[in-house]
Amino acid sequence: MAAEIGAVVVSVEYRLAPEHRLPAAYEDGVEALHWIQRCREAWVSEYADVSRCFLMGSSAGANQAYFSGIRVVDSVADLEPLKIRGLILHHPFFGGIQRTGSELRLENDGVLPLCATDLAWQLSLPEGVDRDHEYSNPMAKKASEHCSKIERVGWKLLVTGCEGDLLHDRQVEFVDMLKANGVEVEAEFVRGDYHVIGLFDSSKAKASFGLVKNFMA
Repeated sequence: MAAEIGAVVVSVEYRLAPEHRLPAAYEDGVEALHWIQRCREAWVSEYADVSRCFLMGSSAGANQAYFSGIRVVDSVADLEPLKIRGLILHHPFFGGIQRTGSELRLENDGVLPLCATDLAWQLSLPEGVDRDHEYSNPMAKKASEHCSKIERVGWKLLVTGCEGDLLHDRQVEFVDMLKANGVEVEAEFVRGDYHVIGLFDSSKAKASFGLVKNFMA
């Protein structure tokens, strides 16, 4: 990916549920931003333009990229010279109590069945909350508040997905929410495929890298 898009990529090793429930992963994302800010390693200090930073993730990593961004959106000046320009969310992992059409249609999907997403939220959300908590369902709570903050700092978003993903309808709903609240967003949803297909099909990964490169230009 680094070679294809011409960027320095910092991969974050974050704490995992169930030992570390959310927001632990988001906190680790924020810590990574501060590491980049003060980093003196050559790959960052000599080759990276930290004034053009994009937070990117796939699946649960896309959820993390979004909410790590939300955690710093009110204090972006504290990250300088690092400047976040946008968020790139590839097949973002969201949920909710009310079932969507794609969840019902793909309930027994061989890559990501509904029982797996339910279990993931059960093990990762804070104790005592349901799937309409903001970490799972950003459309249910604080949506307008988060969007207004994103719009204020001028971030743009790229959201990608596919119709063969059980999470497709939630991703479309997320994009609609962003647009309705004035956030600059580009969306690319393709027919067929399945959740994070780029991990298994290099041609699909290469196509997604092209989208990312154009978005970052």
